[in-house]
Parts: sequence; structure tokens; C-alpha cells
Amino acid sequence: MSDPFIVEIWGEPAGIVLRDGNAFRFHATARPFFELDGTQFTTLGHARLAAARLSASRAGAAARA
Repeated sequence: MSDPFIVEIWGEPAGIVLRDGNAFRFHATARPFFELDGTQFTTLGHARLAAARLSASRAGAAARA
């Protein structure tokens, strides 16, 4: 088993990423990141970026409401 990488967005936990073969799999720990749960990424950076983009899109939607 590989070492877990904790992904935080603006200091808030988003999920844990584990190496899965040649890829990285995201395991969500909080909303709104459950949408990414189980998603496989080619790099750890791509997993972090996806979580940040999801967080930003949710924040933007809330601001428009």
C-alpha cells in the first residue's frame, strides 16, 4: 500500500489520494468533493487541481444565488 496524500483546499480537508498502479485515486472526505470520489488521476497535482476547481465552481454558484 502506498502512503496517503491529504488534499486540502483553503485549509479545509477535501480528500485523500492514494497511488493506484501508475495513477492516483481520490477518496473524498467532505462535501462537495464526493463528486470526485473514486476518480483516477495521472498525477497528484491533477487530483489537487480538480478539487480546487470543484471548490471554486461551488463557491461561485453560491455567490450567484
